[in-house]
Amino acid sequence: MTNLAHLHRWHLPLIALTALLLGACGESAKLKADTGYGIDPPLPEPVRTVIPTVKVAPAQPWKEGQLPTAAEGTTVRQFAGGLDHPRWIYVLPNGDVLVAETNAPKRPLRDELLGLKGKVMGFVMKRAGAATPSANRITLLRDADGDGVAELKTVFLDNLNSPFGMALVEGELFIANTDALVKVPYQEGDTKASGPVTSVAELPGGPLNHHWTKGLVASPDGARLYVSVGSNSNVAEHGMQHEEGRAAIWEFDRTTGRGRIFASGIRNPVGMAWQGDTLWTSVNERDELGSDLVPDYMTSVRDGGFYGWPYSYYGQKVDTRPQPPRPDLVATAIKPDYALGNHTSSLGLASAQGNALGGPFAESGMFVGQHGSWNRNPPSGYKVIYVPFDDAQPSGPPIDVLTGFLDADGNARGRPVGVAIDTKGALLVADDVGNVIWRVEGTDKLALRDLAPQAGGGLPAPFEPVVLSLPLGPVSKAPR
Repeated sequence: MTNLAHLHRWHLPLIALTALLLGACGESAKLKADTGYGIDPPLPEPVRTVIPTVKVAPAQPWKEGQLPTAAEGTTVRQFAGGLDHPRWIYVLPNGDVLVAETNAPKRPLRDELLGLKGKVMGFVMKRAGAATPSANRITLLRDADGDGVAELKTVFLDNLNSPFGMALVEGELFIANTDALVKVPYQEGDTKASGPVTSVAELPGGPLNHHWTKGLVASPDGARLYVSVGSNSNVAEHGMQHEEGRAAIWEFDRTTGRGRIFASGIRNPVGMAWQGDTLWTSVNERDELGSDLVPDYMTSVRDGGFYGWPYSYYGQKVDTRPQPPRPDLVATAIKPDYALGNHTSSLGLASAQGNALGGPFAESGMFVGQHGSWNRNPPSGYKVIYVPFDDAQPSGPPIDVLTGFLDADGNARGRPVGVAIDTKGALLVADDVGNVIWRVEGTDKLALRDLAPQAGGGLPAPFEPVVLSLPLGPVSKAPR
């Protein structure tokens, strides 16, 4: 029997509250998970409970030979394994792949402000595989022989501060640390950063830094850099004084580092991608309103637009928790373009342009990496989806691309995060629980881009058509 006498005074309520939370105490969803998607998702009345709904999928990483389930007409294989919490992916022009191996920095003020709740959530995140120390590095992966598996894995740059987004512009690789936008020189074929890290601009960070990830994308002409910055809370419960510059997408001049808030009221924007000349972002919405609220979403981002947080959600649906209310701001709140399901934690976002998966996966859609819920019973997300577009707008229900991340017992074998299209048209998926980069490729036809690149990672020279044999190694293929 455990001796309780030595426990600190807060341990007993912590243990009791944790037991309740992990039992998913509170309430359960009344709507099916797939009803929270689309242009006009249902928005039922909020459900408030004394103890927030928590349903954690314990991390139980993939066993040898196990694979996610790929969509019909595609296969999946392990592009690279043995990584340390890979969160984000960036594909270089020569086909090399950069991976941010990263996690949250130390946040002393967050623990102080959240108190007992923070300790419980820390335990929950650890159980979900999300509390490992940050490796603080960017690793380079190279598939020089074109077999769909990276045989080179090397540290490109380390000693960073919870790095996340990356963007290459005119020989400079920009990196969004959790507190600063920095850059290093890059020449095609580099396997290690060849110059010093230079600061470009400060980013909202600090000792609270609740949503710590900082996404990054360059404008099509390379002149501007866009950084996604999440809020410092769920719904400003610590006060708006802690939210300065947050819950926003920032725009920076690439050469001067001067910045401004491009769009605001976006609780936790993460991934960003271009559809033509329009910027889109994936957003994690607020918690603790019940399993059926609020849908995460992706939306086009308007210059100067306000998207409601914390005073309203999904346009002008008022949230009564933030005080004092701001009806003036609510009246201007923009409704998002497309809901991505309730509490799916939709992080990764990549334009489908250039993909060669075939079948329903046209180049005019978006791929979304859904990390998975903790504030919904039963769980939602834990998959990669494709959202079709028509005339530059979402046009139909999502299509599952990669599933099977939850096992039959509700354990998380993996959790998808960043997604990207590689130079051969395959979809790469970062799995931070499995510590793997997955590669999804089409099987309907052989594209010319599927031939092996030259040694060193370059693209192939002109060639005569050849017949390639199926690659070796474990491959998951959906039945026809």
